[in-house]
Amino acid sequence: MPSLTAITGPGSFIGLLILSNVFMTFAWYAHLKNLSEKPWWIAALISWGIAFFEYMLQVPGNRIGFQYFSLGQLKIVQEVITLGVFIPFAMFYMGEPFKTDYLWAGLCLLGAVYFIFRN
Repeated sequence: MPSLTAITGPGSFIGLLILSNVFMTFAWYAHLKNLSEKPWWIAALISWGIAFFEYMLQVPGNRIGFQYFSLGQLKIVQEVITLGVFIPFAMFYMGEPFKTDYLWAGLCLLGAVYFIFRN
């Protein structure tokens, strides 16, 4: 059986992690808007169902990425992607206003990227 990298290429882990983050963000936060009137356990079950698809993308994405990057580097890449997915979700789906704190958080993550990738 061919490896995941042979099928998808070394850069595909970024795309897989972006897609998995979209599912993760909806699983974690969309219930606050869409299921606020339902019991918490219904929201949890629906969120778990959404999270299944997140894991179906995240696990192969991390396996591909781990062939090229350290665990710490993968984690920082994941955090950058998470913020990049969360801000549009918060603004466009949840109706939150843009906050300059998002910019400052992004700058802090750029510092993390620098330090984790500098060698």
